[in-house]
Amino acid sequence: MPQPHLRTVVVLAAGEGKRMKSTLPKVLHPLLGRTLLGHVLSAAAPLAADRTVVVVGHGADQVRGHLSEVAPHATPVLQAEQLGTGHAVRIALDAVPDGDGTVVVINGDVPLLRPETVGALVTAHEEAAAAATVLAAEVPDPTGLGRIVRDADGRLEQIVEERDADATQRAIREINAGIYAFDAARLRDALGKLSTDNDQGEEYLTDVFGLLRSAGEPVAVHVAADHVETLGCNDRVELATLRRLLRDRINEAWMRTGVSLLDPATTWIDVTVALDRDAVVDQNTQLRGATVVGAGALIGPDVTLVDTVVGPAASVVRSHAVGAEVGAGATVGPYAYLRPAARLADRAKVGTFVEVKNTQIGAGSKVPHLTYVGDATIGEHTNIGAASVFVNYDGVNKHHTVIGSHARTGADNMFVAPVEVGDGAYTAAGSVIVDDVPPGAMGVARARQRNIEGWVVKRRAGTAAAEAAQRAGERSGDAKGAQGSGDAKGASVTPGTASDSEAMHGVTETVGGASGPGDTATE
Repeated sequence: MPQPHLRTVVVLAAGEGKRMKSTLPKVLHPLLGRTLLGHVLSAAAPLAADRTVVVVGHGADQVRGHLSEVAPHATPVLQAEQLGTGHAVRIALDAVPDGDGTVVVINGDVPLLRPETVGALVTAHEEAAAAATVLAAEVPDPTGLGRIVRDADGRLEQIVEERDADATQRAIREINAGIYAFDAARLRDALGKLSTDNDQGEEYLTDVFGLLRSAGEPVAVHVAADHVETLGCNDRVELATLRRLLRDRINEAWMRTGVSLLDPATTWIDVTVALDRDAVVDQNTQLRGATVVGAGALIGPDVTLVDTVVGPAASVVRSHAVGAEVGAGATVGPYAYLRPAARLADRAKVGTFVEVKNTQIGAGSKVPHLTYVGDATIGEHTNIGAASVFVNYDGVNKHHTVIGSHARTGADNMFVAPVEVGDGAYTAAGSVIVDDVPPGAMGVARARQRNIEGWVVKRRAGTAAAEAAQRAGERSGDAKGAQGSGDAKGASVTPGTASDSEAMHGVTETVGGASGPGDTATE
């Protein structure tokens, strides 16, 4: 039984990327869920290489930091002075001196490369027992790329960089994709013979093919099925082109699995996102990071989800969510903001102009509109009145609010944490709740309303308001209202001191039941 090949992957990521005009190293620019380098490492991952070496240079510390997050198994090797691709590979192999078998070399800026293509290259190389195999592609415009020069029998003769190519060679459209497979021992030997006799005065890795061929060693070409996979990135225009191409690839793949994308051209889905069958994604939607969308969920239009889990049959419309969870059948939006650790249980609702942070909202509970909920726990089947604020910050520390199950809180409430409203409790509209409300109780925290009749006619004489009030008084025959006696109807009531009948009068006016004039009207 043949022994498996020992494999080493070398990723070239030391270049500055001057044309990106960025303080960020080129290989760290993001592209739909991964950096350029991250995409390359992902394409090589199915090889299950024994060692992965990443050659770093410009922005070395940044690249090392990124590798520690996305590929901690990889070994970064510093190319302090960029003296060419051949020099970079020689430094990489010095870091694994006992290596033999197959060495796979990949440029760090080919994010559309598929694992299947890398695998096919390595398989063809190993089955042919070649000394070196280059991945080639037929492109519409080869400008700026190295050319594959073949002999009369169609075998590889040499790889020529455009700067060193003559007019005939520049007309060739078969290009070097910058991805190779080598026999480790023969590669090491050839690298020691490279010269800098070229236009850039560098050690070209591609010269290894000419050296091996001259020594009678077998060299080969493996042609990629789709040249788009081999496209590199040198500036932000090319990066945007790659982003669109990757978007189309991702979107097509999801639609073929049973996901509906109503406008693929305005739908951007990271490669790290997961969607279940019959999910519907409407226009102008971005799904990023570790976002998961369940079966039958409706996302969009105009939605951004980052690291957010949306359950089956849930709906998120015109909203933004980061690090949130939306339960099965729950609804979000329009114009809602779910911040990290916002957790909506099944069939919960977060409505229009609502912001939720670090809060658990129980099954069937509703926060319909114009509300901020931070650092809270809300039980099941509870309704939070409009224009409420969970006051969670005292200027130094954050505090928690608990609202029980089957509670009904009035409109324009403030819950000053730490505070708890018990199961089945109510709170009156306009209340500032600073003390716990026991289960089944009504919390009222506001002054009794006073009406000073005739005040406008007396104090704002000559205004349109005064004239309107006077006419209304004349129509009703209420001379007192028209003339403005200045009497006050009713007196202020301090919460906690009023009689039961007075307190309940205030409650029914401002909270009431379904028929009360102060009904919260936030369902």
